Amino acid sequence: MSPRHSHRHFMRGVGLIMVAVFMFSSMDTLAKHMLRSYPIPPLLWARYFVQFAFMIAIFGPRMGLGLVRTKHPFIQTARGLLLVCSSVFFYLSLRYLPLAEAAAITFVGPVLVTALSGPLLREKVRPRQWIAVGMGFAGVLIIIRPGGAVFSATVVFPLISAVFFSLYQILTRKVAGREDPMTTLFFSALVGAIATTIPLPFTWQTPTPVQAAAVAALGDDAGVAAARERYIVRRALLRSAVETAGFEVDGSEAGLFLWVTRDQPDTETVGWFADRGLVVAPGGFYGPRGDRHVRLAITATDADLTDAAARITA
Repeated sequence: MSPRHSHRHFMRGVGLIMVAVFMFSSMDTLAKHMLRSYPIPPLLWARYFVQFAFMIAIFGPRMGLGLVRTKHPFIQTARGLLLVCSSVFFYLSLRYLPLAEAAAITFVGPVLVTALSGPLLREKVRPRQWIAVGMGFAGVLIIIRPGGAVFSATVVFPLISAVFFSLYQILTRKVAGREDPMTTLFFSALVGAIATTIPLPFTWQTPTPVQAAAVAALGDDAGVAAARERYIVRRALLRSAVETAGFEVDGSEAGLFLWVTRDQPDTETVGWFADRGLVVAPGGFYGPRGDRHVRLAITATDADLTDAAARITA
Protein backbone atom coordinates (compact mmCIF):
# COMPACT_ATOMS: atom_id res chain seq x y z
CA MET A 1 0.00 0.00 0.00
CA SER A 2 1.50 3.37 -1.01
CA PRO A 3 1.87 6.20 1.56
CA ARG A 4 -0.68 8.30 -0.38
CA HIS A 5 -3.12 5.41 -0.43
CA SER A 6 -2.55 4.83 3.30
CA HIS A 7 -3.08 8.53 4.07
CA ARG A 8 -6.37 8.53 2.17
CA HIS A 9 -7.60 5.56 4.21
CA PHE A 10 -6.41 7.26 7.39
CA MET A 11 -8.37 10.44 6.69
CA ARG A 12 -11.43 8.39 5.80
CA GLY A 13 -11.08 6.49 9.07
CA VAL A 14 -10.75 9.72 11.07
CA GLY A 15 -13.90 11.07 9.45
CA LEU A 16 -15.84 7.88 10.17
CA ILE A 17 -14.73 7.87 13.80
CA MET A 18 -15.86 11.50 14.22
CA VAL A 19 -19.25 10.70 12.69
CA ALA A 20 -19.53 7.56 14.84
CA VAL A 21 -18.80 9.48 18.05
CA PHE A 22 -21.48 12.05 17.18
CA MET A 23 -24.01 9.38 16.20
CA PHE A 24 -23.44 7.28 19.31
CA SER A 25 -23.77 10.36 21.51
CA SER A 26 -27.03 11.19 19.74
CA MET A 27 -28.23 7.59 20.06
CA ASP A 28 -27.55 7.53 23.82
CA THR A 29 -29.32 10.86 24.24
CA LEU A 30 -32.36 9.63 22.30
CA ALA A 31 -32.40 6.40 24.31
CA LYS A 32 -32.27 8.36 27.57
CA HIS A 33 -35.21 10.47 26.41
CA MET A 34 -37.24 7.47 25.20
CA LEU A 35 -36.70 5.45 28.37
CA ARG A 36 -38.72 7.99 30.33
CA SER A 37 -41.91 6.64 28.78
CA TYR A 38 -41.05 3.59 26.67
CA PRO A 39 -39.98 0.05 27.68
CA ILE A 40 -36.44 -1.18 27.10
CA PRO A 41 -37.07 -4.40 25.06
CA PRO A 42 -38.69 -2.70 22.00
CA LEU A 43 -35.87 -0.14 21.90
CA LEU A 44 -33.24 -2.86 21.93
CA TRP A 45 -35.16 -4.79 19.29
CA ALA A 46 -35.17 -1.75 16.99
CA ARG A 47 -31.44 -1.30 17.45
CA TYR A 48 -30.53 -4.91 16.60
CA PHE A 49 -33.21 -5.72 14.04
CA VAL A 50 -32.41 -2.69 11.91
CA GLN A 51 -28.70 -3.57 12.03
CA PHE A 52 -29.61 -7.14 11.02
CA ALA A 53 -31.73 -5.91 8.09
CA PHE A 54 -29.03 -3.40 7.12
CA MET A 55 -26.37 -6.11 6.87
CA ILE A 56 -28.68 -8.48 4.98
CA ALA A 57 -29.42 -5.76 2.43
CA ILE A 58 -25.80 -4.65 2.00
CA PHE A 59 -23.81 -7.88 2.29
CA GLY A 60 -26.39 -10.61 1.61
CA PRO A 61 -26.42 -10.27 -2.20
CA ARG A 62 -22.61 -10.34 -2.36
CA MET A 63 -21.82 -13.03 0.23
CA GLY A 64 -24.93 -15.23 0.19
CA LEU A 65 -24.72 -18.08 2.70
CA GLY A 66 -21.09 -17.16 3.33
CA LEU A 67 -22.44 -14.44 5.60
CA VAL A 68 -23.61 -17.08 8.11
CA ARG A 69 -20.98 -19.76 7.48
CA THR A 70 -18.82 -20.10 10.59
CA LYS A 71 -16.41 -22.63 12.09
CA HIS A 72 -17.11 -21.35 15.60
CA PRO A 73 -20.90 -21.15 16.03
CA PHE A 74 -20.80 -21.37 19.83
CA ILE A 75 -18.26 -18.57 20.20
CA GLN A 76 -20.13 -16.40 17.71
CA THR A 77 -23.43 -17.00 19.51
CA ALA A 78 -21.81 -16.26 22.87
CA ARG A 79 -20.40 -13.00 21.46
CA GLY A 80 -23.84 -11.93 20.34
CA LEU A 81 -25.44 -12.75 23.69
CA LEU A 82 -22.72 -10.89 25.59
CA LEU A 83 -23.31 -7.81 23.45
CA VAL A 84 -27.07 -7.99 24.08
CA CYS A 85 -26.48 -8.30 27.83
CA SER A 86 -24.15 -5.31 27.70
CA SER A 87 -26.84 -3.29 25.90
CA VAL A 88 -29.55 -4.31 28.40
CA PHE A 89 -27.55 -3.17 31.40
CA PHE A 90 -26.45 0.03 29.70
CA TYR A 91 -30.08 0.92 28.94
CA LEU A 92 -30.94 0.13 32.56
CA SER A 93 -28.20 2.52 33.64
CA LEU A 94 -29.67 5.22 31.38
CA ARG A 95 -33.02 4.81 33.09
CA TYR A 96 -31.62 5.36 36.59
CA LEU A 97 -28.44 7.43 36.15
CA PRO A 98 -27.52 10.70 34.43
CA LEU A 99 -26.27 10.05 30.90
CA ALA A 100 -22.80 11.48 31.49
CA GLU A 101 -22.14 9.33 34.56
CA ALA A 102 -23.50 6.16 32.94
CA ALA A 103 -21.34 6.63 29.84
CA ALA A 104 -18.25 7.53 31.85
CA ILE A 105 -18.50 4.49 34.12
CA THR A 106 -18.65 2.16 31.10
CA PHE A 107 -15.22 3.47 30.11
CA VAL A 108 -13.87 0.94 32.61
CA GLY A 109 -14.24 -1.52 29.69
CA PRO A 110 -10.69 -1.07 28.28
CA VAL A 111 -9.35 -1.49 31.83
CA LEU A 112 -11.16 -4.82 32.13
CA VAL A 113 -9.99 -5.97 28.68
CA THR A 114 -6.38 -5.34 29.68
CA ALA A 115 -6.83 -7.12 33.00
CA LEU A 116 -8.56 -10.14 31.39
CA SER A 117 -6.24 -10.48 28.39
CA GLY A 118 -3.61 -12.20 30.53
CA PRO A 119 -5.65 -15.04 32.05
CA LEU A 120 -8.08 -15.49 29.14
CA LEU A 121 -5.88 -14.84 26.09
CA ARG A 122 -2.51 -15.67 27.68
CA GLU A 123 -1.14 -12.32 26.62
CA LYS A 124 1.72 -10.62 28.42
CA VAL A 125 0.63 -7.45 30.18
CA ARG A 126 3.50 -5.07 30.83
CA PRO A 127 3.94 -3.21 34.14
CA ARG A 128 3.10 0.13 32.56
CA GLN A 129 -0.14 -1.37 31.25
CA TRP A 130 -1.02 -2.45 34.78
CA ILE A 131 -0.28 1.12 35.89
CA ALA A 132 -2.67 2.37 33.20
CA VAL A 133 -5.27 -0.15 34.42
CA GLY A 134 -4.90 1.15 37.97
CA MET A 135 -5.21 4.77 36.84
CA GLY A 136 -8.30 3.92 34.80
CA PHE A 137 -9.90 2.17 37.76
CA ALA A 138 -9.08 5.16 39.97
CA GLY A 139 -10.81 7.40 37.41
CA VAL A 140 -13.95 5.26 37.59
CA LEU A 141 -13.91 5.48 41.39
CA ILE A 142 -13.68 9.26 41.11
CA ILE A 143 -16.77 9.26 38.89
CA ILE A 144 -18.72 6.82 41.07
CA ARG A 145 -17.62 8.62 44.28
CA PRO A 146 -18.49 5.97 46.88
CA GLY A 147 -20.35 7.78 49.62
CA GLY A 148 -21.14 10.71 47.33
CA ALA A 149 -24.33 11.91 45.69
CA VAL A 150 -23.91 9.80 42.53
CA PHE A 151 -23.16 6.55 44.35
CA SER A 152 -26.08 4.16 44.63
CA ALA A 153 -26.85 0.56 43.88
CA THR A 154 -27.72 1.54 40.32
CA VAL A 155 -24.05 2.21 39.46
CA VAL A 156 -23.68 -1.56 39.11
CA PHE A 157 -25.67 -1.39 35.85
CA PRO A 158 -22.99 0.40 33.77
CA LEU A 159 -20.28 -1.64 35.50
CA ILE A 160 -21.99 -4.90 34.56
CA SER A 161 -22.48 -3.53 31.04
CA ALA A 162 -18.73 -2.88 30.83
CA VAL A 163 -17.94 -6.42 32.05
CA PHE A 164 -20.16 -8.01 29.40
CA PHE A 165 -18.71 -5.77 26.67
CA SER A 166 -15.16 -6.62 27.75
CA LEU A 167 -15.91 -10.34 27.51
CA TYR A 168 -17.47 -9.69 24.11
CA GLN A 169 -14.21 -8.09 22.96
CA ILE A 170 -12.17 -10.99 24.36
CA LEU A 171 -14.22 -13.49 22.34
CA THR A 172 -13.90 -11.25 19.28
CA ARG A 173 -10.13 -11.57 19.65
CA LYS A 174 -10.46 -15.36 19.78
CA VAL A 175 -12.17 -15.58 16.37
CA ALA A 176 -10.11 -12.83 14.72
CA GLY A 177 -8.19 -14.18 11.76
CA ARG A 178 -10.18 -17.41 11.79
CA GLU A 179 -13.50 -16.00 10.54
CA ASP A 180 -14.56 -13.61 7.81
CA PRO A 181 -14.92 -10.20 9.50
CA MET A 182 -18.35 -9.69 7.95
CA THR A 183 -19.55 -13.03 9.35
CA THR A 184 -18.40 -11.97 12.80
CA LEU A 185 -20.24 -8.66 12.46
CA PHE A 186 -23.36 -10.32 11.12
CA PHE A 187 -23.60 -12.81 13.98
CA SER A 188 -23.70 -9.94 16.48
CA ALA A 189 -26.72 -8.51 14.65
CA LEU A 190 -28.36 -11.91 14.08
CA VAL A 191 -28.10 -13.10 17.68
CA GLY A 192 -29.14 -9.67 18.93
CA ALA A 193 -32.22 -9.59 16.68
CA ILE A 194 -33.30 -13.08 17.79
CA ALA A 195 -32.67 -12.47 21.49
CA THR A 196 -34.52 -9.15 21.58
CA THR A 197 -37.47 -10.52 19.58
CA ILE A 198 -38.28 -13.13 22.27
CA PRO A 199 -39.66 -10.66 24.88
CA LEU A 200 -41.17 -8.36 22.26
CA PRO A 201 -44.76 -9.78 22.31
CA PHE A 202 -44.89 -9.30 26.10
CA THR A 203 -43.45 -5.78 26.20
CA TRP A 204 -44.57 -4.16 22.96
CA GLN A 205 -46.06 -0.71 23.30
CA THR A 206 -47.37 1.08 20.23
CA PRO A 207 -45.30 4.25 20.01
CA THR A 208 -46.73 7.70 19.55
CA PRO A 209 -45.67 9.53 16.35
CA VAL A 210 -42.85 11.29 18.24
CA GLN A 211 -41.73 8.04 19.86
CA ALA A 212 -41.86 6.27 16.49
CA ALA A 213 -39.58 8.92 15.01
CA ALA A 214 -37.14 8.50 17.91
CA VAL A 215 -37.19 4.70 17.56
CA ALA A 216 -36.52 5.07 13.83
CA ALA A 217 -33.60 7.37 14.63
CA LEU A 218 -32.20 4.80 17.05
CA GLY A 219 -32.49 2.12 14.38
CA ASP A 220 -30.89 4.43 11.83
CA ASP A 221 -27.69 4.30 13.89
CA ALA A 222 -27.38 0.61 13.02
CA GLY A 223 -24.85 1.44 10.32
CA VAL A 224 -22.72 3.30 12.84
CA ALA A 225 -22.98 0.36 15.25
CA ALA A 226 -21.81 -1.93 12.47
CA ALA A 227 -18.90 0.43 11.78
CA ARG A 228 -17.86 0.35 15.44
CA GLU A 229 -17.96 -3.44 15.52
CA ARG A 230 -16.05 -3.52 12.23
CA TYR A 231 -13.16 -1.63 13.84
CA ILE A 232 -13.24 -3.98 16.83
CA VAL A 233 -12.93 -6.93 14.46
CA ARG A 234 -10.21 -5.21 12.40
CA ARG A 235 -8.18 -4.48 15.51
CA ALA A 236 -8.51 -8.06 16.72
CA LEU A 237 -7.54 -9.43 13.28
CA LEU A 238 -4.37 -7.39 12.95
CA ARG A 239 -3.38 -7.80 16.59
CA SER A 240 -3.69 -11.57 16.37
CA ALA A 241 -1.49 -11.57 13.25
CA VAL A 242 1.36 -9.47 14.67
CA GLU A 243 1.36 -11.40 17.94
CA THR A 244 1.54 -14.66 16.01
CA ALA A 245 4.60 -13.22 14.22
CA GLY A 246 6.31 -12.60 17.56
CA PHE A 247 5.51 -8.92 18.11
CA GLU A 248 3.97 -7.30 21.15
CA VAL A 249 1.17 -4.74 20.92
CA ASP A 250 1.73 -1.88 23.32
CA GLY A 251 -0.86 0.63 24.54
CA SER A 252 -3.34 0.15 21.71
CA GLU A 253 -6.61 -0.64 23.47
CA ALA A 254 -8.48 1.91 21.32
CA GLY A 255 -7.96 4.24 18.39
CA LEU A 256 -7.09 3.80 14.73
CA PHE A 257 -3.60 2.34 15.15
CA LEU A 258 -1.65 -0.51 16.71
CA TRP A 259 1.73 0.27 18.27
CA VAL A 260 3.89 -2.79 17.70
CA THR A 261 7.33 -3.72 19.04
CA ARG A 262 9.79 -6.61 19.01
CA ASP A 263 12.28 -4.67 21.13
CA GLN A 264 14.50 -3.83 18.19
CA PRO A 265 15.25 -0.57 16.36
CA ASP A 266 12.13 0.66 14.59
CA THR A 267 14.03 0.90 11.29
CA GLU A 268 14.63 -2.87 11.40
CA THR A 269 10.95 -3.50 12.07
CA VAL A 270 9.98 -1.17 9.22
CA GLY A 271 12.25 -3.23 6.95
CA TRP A 272 10.67 -6.49 8.16
CA PHE A 273 7.23 -5.26 7.16
CA ALA A 274 8.53 -3.77 3.90
CA ASP A 275 9.89 -7.19 2.92
CA ARG A 276 6.28 -8.37 3.08
CA GLY A 277 4.99 -5.48 0.99
CA LEU A 278 3.55 -3.52 3.92
CA VAL A 279 4.13 0.12 4.82
CA VAL A 280 4.28 1.00 8.52
CA ALA A 281 5.35 4.18 10.31
CA PRO A 282 8.52 4.17 12.47
CA GLY A 283 7.61 4.99 16.05
CA GLY A 284 10.67 7.14 16.62
CA PHE A 285 9.16 9.68 14.23
CA TYR A 286 6.53 10.42 16.90
CA GLY A 287 8.98 11.03 19.75
CA PRO A 288 11.05 9.13 22.30
CA ARG A 289 8.09 7.11 23.61
CA GLY A 290 7.62 5.63 20.14
CA ASP A 291 11.21 4.43 19.92
CA ARG A 292 11.58 0.72 19.06
CA HIS A 293 7.94 0.65 17.93
CA VAL A 294 6.14 0.90 14.61
CA ARG A 295 2.60 2.11 14.00
CA LEU A 296 0.07 0.10 11.98
CA ALA A 297 -3.18 1.66 10.77
CA ILE A 298 -6.47 -0.24 10.87
CA THR A 299 -8.20 2.19 8.51
CA ALA A 300 -7.62 0.20 5.32
CA THR A 301 -10.37 -1.90 3.77
CA ASP A 302 -11.31 -5.26 5.25
CA ALA A 303 -9.83 -6.98 2.20
CA ASP A 304 -6.53 -5.10 2.56
CA LEU A 305 -6.29 -5.86 6.28
CA THR A 306 -7.08 -9.54 5.72
CA ASP A 307 -4.36 -9.66 3.09
CA ALA A 308 -1.94 -7.84 5.42
CA ALA A 309 -2.66 -10.31 8.23
CA ALA A 310 -1.95 -13.20 5.86
CA ARG A 311 1.38 -11.64 4.80
CA ILE A 312 2.41 -11.02 8.40
CA THR A 313 1.77 -14.61 9.47
CA ALA A 314 3.12 -16.24 6.29
